[in-house]
This record gives sequence, structure tokens and C-alpha cells, in this order.
Amino acid sequence: MKIIKNYLYNVFYQVFVLLVPLVTMPYIARVLGPTGVGINSFTNSNTQYFILLGSIGVSLYGNRQIAYYRDNRAKASQIFWEVFLMRMITIVIALGAFFVFLGFVQDYHQAYVMQAILIVAAAFDISWFFMGFENFKVTVLRNIIIKLISLACIFIFVKGKGDLTLYIAILSISQLIGNLTLFPYLKHYINLPNWRELKIWQHFKPSMVLFVPQIATQVYLILNKTMVGKMVSVEAAGFYDNSDKIVKMVLAIVTATGTVMLPRVANTFAKGDHEQVKKYLYQSFDFVSVISVPLMFGIAAIAPKFATMFFGKAFAPVGPLMMLESVVILLIAWSNVLGVQYLLPTGHNREFTISVTIGAIVNIILNIPLILWIGTQGAMIATVLSEVSVTAYQFYVVRHDLDLGQMAQELWKYLLAGFMMFAVVLYMNLTMPFSMVKLVIQVLIGIVIYGGVLLLTRPKILNYIKRGK
Repeated sequence: MKIIKNYLYNVFYQVFVLLVPLVTMPYIARVLGPTGVGINSFTNSNTQYFILLGSIGVSLYGNRQIAYYRDNRAKASQIFWEVFLMRMITIVIALGAFFVFLGFVQDYHQAYVMQAILIVAAAFDISWFFMGFENFKVTVLRNIIIKLISLACIFIFVKGKGDLTLYIAILSISQLIGNLTLFPYLKHYINLPNWRELKIWQHFKPSMVLFVPQIATQVYLILNKTMVGKMVSVEAAGFYDNSDKIVKMVLAIVTATGTVMLPRVANTFAKGDHEQVKKYLYQSFDFVSVISVPLMFGIAAIAPKFATMFFGKAFAPVGPLMMLESVVILLIAWSNVLGVQYLLPTGHNREFTISVTIGAIVNIILNIPLILWIGTQGAMIATVLSEVSVTAYQFYVVRHDLDLGQMAQELWKYLLAGFMMFAVVLYMNLTMPFSMVKLVIQVLIGIVIYGGVLLLTRPKILNYIKRGK
């Protein structure tokens, strides 16, 4: 029941996170325009490099280590303070490097200074600790309250193109405040450490092992926006970013399983119950497949007219980008199960690192020629092919440990239902005058078609749902 409860907390939060941008993005797109949106995207992507540098893999490493030792309060306390203080030092170094970087930058200084608050906020992000304890309620409720406050501030204070710096400040400061609000809850889980016995740097090397795949992952999550901004225009970077935000918001509903399952699988693996680990994986793979297939086909089906209606006519290029990027919903859902829910918690760090490194290499090799050839769509194609390579390698790695035939047994039923839904909804999207009401109708019809085909094909997951398992 705890897994289900945590998943529902995460899904509720991810749906909330989905709804907030659905309210703010059309407003911001019209108020700040393509240039303002592009500048925010471009400066944020560059700032993320320094956040990544300072965080050194702590989110994954800390989560896993706390999950291993959460039944030992003294050990968990010592691990928390050691990891927290280590990242505090590395974040300070990263912040210094960021201001050195600013000395060589000629444009967007005010935007960059506001983005720097995000680096400070990263130093106080201890959500990994509560995830290790599988307490998702604390982080979810805190995030919802802070996001509601930031939402109100955006509508109250951001009124025109000259408010770009203020908009970035609101987003950054709300992140910092949100992270600080978690600290009062620590007293229920840990004690003050034995300061003389702190061994901060013993965590550096194993954290760096998980830092390498995060670097590789960020290459094709952030570098694409940077390259599009430099090689095409900041407006094009804004188009790419808006498409990416819509797809990743939807994807977050699926990858919420990874956030929940990593500490659970890690704790189960630490107890030596390997069969239960596999059982978790098979059920999780089936679950994310049945959810991600309709999301992938649904986003692709509504994309042609969605961008113009949602962002405004100036953002029409976002539609084709969304159709291309929708494929990654299924790919990342699978790699989330194989990588985050299996390889990492069971100690297969090397294999996980190789998989995302392959994705980064594929992205770098393809990005430049594809961007030069077809612009922003080329960057999106490179992103999709990168995710294909990551997922394919992870399947190859686990082929002897997991029964791939059992994992894919019901997949054809989901794909058949998804394709039939896609054909009908896409036809409606292309032939009907588009409006919010018609969008809702298309979504509802898509759900009915997908659900109807599943009822006819009777996949096993329906029995799990019926039995409540």
C-alpha cells in the first residue's frame, strides 16, 4: 500500500505541475514573446551546467544510501550530514565558477544573475533524503504550496516584456524558499551528527560515479537548447524549450514510478530478496507501458494545432516539434524502469553510465549536422535517436537478468490501442476547427478508444487493477 500511496502522491503532484504551466505558459508566451521565452530558456540551460557541476550526483546517490540505512537512525543521520555538507562545498565552488563565467559573457547579465539563485537553491535541496525514507508527502505538499505562491506572483507582477528579469527571479526565489522549508521536518528522522567523526569526502568518489551519467544525460537535455540558441536563434531555442516542457510535463506522470520505486527496490535489494526485485520490475514495466503509449500517441495527435492555440501564432513551429518529441515518452518510460528502477538500485552503476554516455555521444554526433540541415527539428530528431540508443543498450544489458519476453508480452495490445486512438484523434485535429472545448472532446474520445480496445484485447494489467494489486 505504501508504494501505491507514494505513487498517488507523486502523480497528484505531477498532474498539479502539469496544470500550473498550462496556466502560466500561454500567458508568459504572450507577455514576454518568443525572444523573452528564448532568453529565459537559453540562460537557464547554461546555468543548469553549474547546478549539475555542484550537485555531483547527490540526488541519486543520497537517495539510495538513505534507503539502504534508513532503519538505522544513527547511520542515516551521519550519512545525511556528510552528504549534505559535501554538496554544500561543491555548490559554493560551482557558484564561484559561474561568476567567473559571467565575466566572459556579454549578453543577458541581469537574467544570468537571477538564474544564479537556482545554484544557491541547489545547495539546500534535501528532497533526496525524504525520498530515501519513501516519505513523498512532505516534498509534494511543500512544492504545491510554493508553486501556488509563485503562480500568483507571476500573474500579479509580470506584465510586459520588460519584466523578464522579474519573472526569472520569481521562479528562482520560489525554488530556494521551497528547499529551505524542508529542513524543519528533519528532526523527525535524524539527530545532530558526531562532528568529530564526520567523513565528508568518503562519499565523493561513489557520488561521482553517479555524477558521470547525470553529466551525460544533461548533454542531450540542456546542450540542445544551447546549440539551437547559438546556431539558429534564441527564438528557436524558445520553440524547442516549449515543446520540451509540454512533453516532459506529460512524461513526469510516467516517471513518477521511478521516483517511488528506486528507494523501494534499493531497500529490497539490500535485504537480499532478488526475486521480489524482479517482480517489482515486471509490474512496473507493464504499468509504465500501458500509461506511456496513449500519452505518446495522444500528444502526437493533438500537436498540429495545439501550439498555435496554446502559445499563440508566433509559436506555430512548436507543433511539429511536439510530434517528433512525443516518441521519447515511451522510450524514457522504459529506460526509467530499466535504468533508475533496476540498474541503479542494484548497483549496476557502470552499465547505467555507459547507456547514458552512449546517448550523449549519439546526440553530439548528430546534433551539428542535423541542426545545420533542418534547424530546430534536427535537434529534436537527434534527441529522439539519443533516447533510442540509451533504451536499446539498457535492454541489451539486462537481457540475461530479466525475462524480456515476459516484459513485452502485452505490449502489442497497448500499441494497437494507441495507434487506433492516434488515427481517429489526428483526423479530428486536422479537420475540426480547433478550440479548448474541441481539444477536451478529442482527448475524451481518445481515452474511450484506447480503453475500449484494451477491454477487447484483455491485457493482464486489467486483472491487476481489478484485484487491486
